[in-house]
Amino acid sequence: MTVDSRPSVGPLGYWAGCYRKYATFSGRARRAEYWWFTLFNAVIYLALIAVGFLLGDSDGSNATLGILVAVFILVVFLPTLAVTCRRLHDAGLSGWWQLLGILPLGGFAVLIMTLLDSNDGPNKYGPDPR
Repeated sequence: MTVDSRPSVGPLGYWAGCYRKYATFSGRARRAEYWWFTLFNAVIYLALIAVGFLLGDSDGSNATLGILVAVFILVVFLPTLAVTCRRLHDAGLSGWWQLLGILPLGGFAVLIMTLLDSNDGPNKYGPDPR
């Protein structure tokens, strides 16, 4: 029986790891890293919207919501591009494929690419993160 010497990385570890590598476009990211990062950011986004509605102005305008969401989007933008690039690298694809997201239905194509299985062993983007 062999013992795995790698430390166990949990969901919060994957999420925090993406922020530690916020502008790292080289290397590879496992599916778990990408999807935990995406899930936690979606939950935070929904929580910000809920807080924005609760703190909305009495005249019906919701400037607070706009400010909260805009700041969140600015904070998350670069790490999201980086982890998506690394996820595509893990599947053996160029990170430039995420530019398809600016086209109609291109986001769906990027989604499918992020679901692809990892390349076993090292590829031209780096060693296997598993």
